[in-house]
Amino acid sequence: MSDIYSELSWRGLINQVTDEQHIPNWLKEGSRTAYVGFDPTADSLHLGSLLPLLYLRRFQKAGHKPIALVGGATGMIGDPSGKSQERNLLSVEQLEANVEGMRNQMARFLDFDCGDNSAVLVNNFDWMKDFSYLEFLRDIGKNFPVNVMLAKDSVKGRLERTDSGLSYTEFSYMLLQAFDFVHLNQKYGCELQIGGSDQWGNITAGIDLGRRMHSVQLYGITCPLLTKADGTKMGKTESGTVWLSPDRTSPYEFYQYLVRVADEDAGMCLRFLTELTQNEIAELDKAREESPQQRDSQRRLAEELTRLVHGEDGLATAQRATEIFFGAEISDLNDAQLASIFADVPSNELPRTQLSDGLPLIDALVASGLSKSKGEARRTIQQGGAYVNNRRETEIDATLDEKKLASETTMVLRSGKRNYALLRFV
Repeated sequence: MSDIYSELSWRGLINQVTDEQHIPNWLKEGSRTAYVGFDPTADSLHLGSLLPLLYLRRFQKAGHKPIALVGGATGMIGDPSGKSQERNLLSVEQLEANVEGMRNQMARFLDFDCGDNSAVLVNNFDWMKDFSYLEFLRDIGKNFPVNVMLAKDSVKGRLERTDSGLSYTEFSYMLLQAFDFVHLNQKYGCELQIGGSDQWGNITAGIDLGRRMHSVQLYGITCPLLTKADGTKMGKTESGTVWLSPDRTSPYEFYQYLVRVADEDAGMCLRFLTELTQNEIAELDKAREESPQQRDSQRRLAEELTRLVHGEDGLATAQRATEIFFGAEISDLNDAQLASIFADVPSNELPRTQLSDGLPLIDALVASGLSKSKGEARRTIQQGGAYVNNRRETEIDATLDEKKLASETTMVLRSGKRNYALLRFV
């Protein structure tokens, strides 16, 4: 067994531990089973959920058995931890779709067929759906002192707010998650629950329930939440969440988000989210301090995570897209890829028939909005500032036909170094 606790410690990934004296040696003595719960509020994991998923991956690589729990049942209620108001409840159909989407993604990070420490994926709806209300109150509810529940920070914080209360539904969430821990202990021998720092109350509730119901000793570890230096959540942009699904966030967008990470956040991301060694990260820290303008840390971070999440092909696509945006010639791409690369670039549609007889380049520059008039378009061409698919066009009388398309329907025009526009021919 490798020393996973020391690994997590130097990375800064240990926030709270239920038994700091016992757990480090306990983890080195033999293979343990640990679980992390994931909330199925969408059909994809996001950058924030990558942290606990990689936690399980690290445990498995250290010789332990990981369990990924998708909360099909608890997702119907919503965890009040860290939330200022109650969330909208999802339908059973939507939850099923979300669970399936997350299930497919997890296979990229965890090995589900490697012998004794193969990962297990479970859905707590499978064991909660058969409980009647009376059975749950009798078997589970009686083991929860209300005064203890009220003392939990996740509950207390909401009760102290004047702008939003806490429904009985959300108040009951703690019981469900606590029983998940007990159920996994009884069925899989799971003795350790891992979660973000906002899950401390739910984890300790499960430990207490295990002791009351079966006299078993369970343990918990929390990790920091993935936040920026200013305290805001990592993986949130003006356009929305950074998702792991390429259908929601393209490999290019994913890569670009990480390349733009602030210097003060880069070191934390390298420790939390990559599998780089301590020495490699120390060298990147030094390079960032001496030459921050080179952005070596950010590029390495973007490469490591894009490869992990989207594979070598996804990384290659993202890097190529980056080169294109900075002037590389464009070819052999599809409409979706171009739309992702040039998401913020103005575009216009023209009839496909205009390409049949050849569309004058001058007219194309005007139609795209890159030139205000034909005279201005002519001057742009004469001065060498007109580009089609990042290839310079110097002929005043040049025409564009279907051979000039960069994808099925799209042509990329450029004026000068950075002024882009798309023409779509439909």
